[in-house]
Amino acid sequence: MVKLTARKVENLKLPGHYVDGDGPALVIGKRGGKSWVLRTMVRGKRRDIGLGGVSWVSLAEAREKARAARKIARKGGDPIAARRANVACPTFEEAARKVHAEQIVGQAKNEKHRARWINTLRDYAFPHIGTKPVREIDQSDVLRVLAPIWTEKAETARRVRQRVRTVMDWARTAGHFEGVNPVEGVEKGLAKQKDRVTHQAAMPWGDVPGFLPELGESVAAFALRFLIPTAARTGEVIGARWSEIDTEERLWAIRSRQARSASGPPGH
Repeated sequence: MVKLTARKVENLKLPGHYVDGDGPALVIGKRGGKSWVLRTMVRGKRRDIGLGGVSWVSLAEAREKARAARKIARKGGDPIAARRANVACPTFEEAARKVHAEQIVGQAKNEKHRARWINTLRDYAFPHIGTKPVREIDQSDVLRVLAPIWTEKAETARRVRQRVRTVMDWARTAGHFEGVNPVEGVEKGLAKQKDRVTHQAAMPWGDVPGFLPELGESVAAFALRFLIPTAARTGEVIGARWSEIDTEERLWAIRSRQARSASGPPGH
């Protein structure tokens, strides 16, 4: 049987099960999430045992966990029960802060997004389920979190739902509970949201030359004139530095947020 490699694990994108020759299988979900699962016989019944997410568990670690679980199963034991006996179950708040520190802080480049991610859970989820062990959280708990804000703060509620799902996905792959993520299907118990994003109509490209003179001579107008032909993001244009622009070659080399902050305010 063909073995996986660290490079293959990183490059695989298509949802499905990819079995490793040493036991564990790489499972890629529809949303692109990657986790390790061991399919084995436990006391005469076939069981799928979660070994952790790829973000937290390497291929080598997944193989070692698979070998340990199979050893327990061969002796007639239950690998899941044994793991739970040796691992303390975190509360939802403890799990959320762990995910935030290990995944969000390390991967999200936007500082505001990093802060907002944990703050929305602090404000809307922790008061309801923060002290509850993750293995005890069920769909009714998720409903208690979302129901008060589902129609009044629809966009915020959707973000909270996604962040609770992320925490519970981690808890499941870490072995703290089995089965379906309690966030899945929770919308069926909530009122229908009324807000919908309305996109502005795009201007036909042929009308742009006639539109530009109507912008006037303000700083915002000049910025928009610069944005349209470059197809840049608003933040990139607002933060542009003269040092990034080569007037002779007619090139604009956009630097990172960190490099721009180190070089001083816009206009330098």
